[in-house]
Amino acid sequence: MNIDLSEALDTKYGRSGLSCEVGPDAVELGEEHVLTIPNVPRPDKFLSDSFKGQEAEVLKFAHGTTTLAFVFKHGIIAAVDSRASMGVYIGSGTVKKIIEINPFLLGTMAGGAADCSFWERDLGRQCRLFELRNKERISVAAASKLLVNSVSRFRGMGLSMGTMIMGWDKTGPALFYVDNDGTRLKGNLFSVGSGSTFAMGVLDIGYKYDLSVEEACELGRRSIYHATHRDGASGGIINIYHVGEDGWTKISSEDSAQKHYQYKAESTEQASAPMVTS
Repeated sequence: MNIDLSEALDTKYGRSGLSCEVGPDAVELGEEHVLTIPNVPRPDKFLSDSFKGQEAEVLKFAHGTTTLAFVFKHGIIAAVDSRASMGVYIGSGTVKKIIEINPFLLGTMAGGAADCSFWERDLGRQCRLFELRNKERISVAAASKLLVNSVSRFRGMGLSMGTMIMGWDKTGPALFYVDNDGTRLKGNLFSVGSGSTFAMGVLDIGYKYDLSVEEACELGRRSIYHATHRDGASGGIINIYHVGEDGWTKISSEDSAQKHYQYKAESTEQASAPMVTS
């Protein structure tokens, strides 16, 4: 049923010329619960138009995170921090940035927390429906494609996502990068977020395909730690997950501040050790 909301919106909010399709339940809510939409010819251009000019700078929030994942001999390691920021304000220090899609699939969050959380949980629903219809687990490639299909419909409408989808299927471990523009890339090593350049510097030095599980976990842990130390928008808890043939396992959750003092003590001890010469 089409209901013209122009008069109600014009009276309450000073907006006019709007109409939208709503159900009977929405009518019973009354004028106090009218849903307002941008009074513009192209709602999909509303955000880009609003952020034009110097006066829009105050609306822009600088936000950041550090997430990484890499494929190695024994599966995949995912490592993330837990800080959520809005400009200089730290909104939370305990955000769960690894989303457990199903027992064999993981997703990471970078960008808008609400966008990543909603669409990756929706991906979990789609993966479960696939299993029920086909009587087998979905592949990592197909799961990442489902996520791309979901977010591509909203390209240019304000979604903020830079996520990694990883898991183990018939082909072995697989890792994909997916973002809000519909980009989908397969690779062996990704780092996403404002602290990713710092994390990449550590990963590039220490990454080898034949790492042990313990060595790989420590590499991920140190990479996130150095990012939290140098990037003000990253911090909090360092969470490490390992994806193996039998599914994912959460390895550890450690405070990055405590790791700082541990690593500093180890560095001091190594520097004070006597040099052995031959």
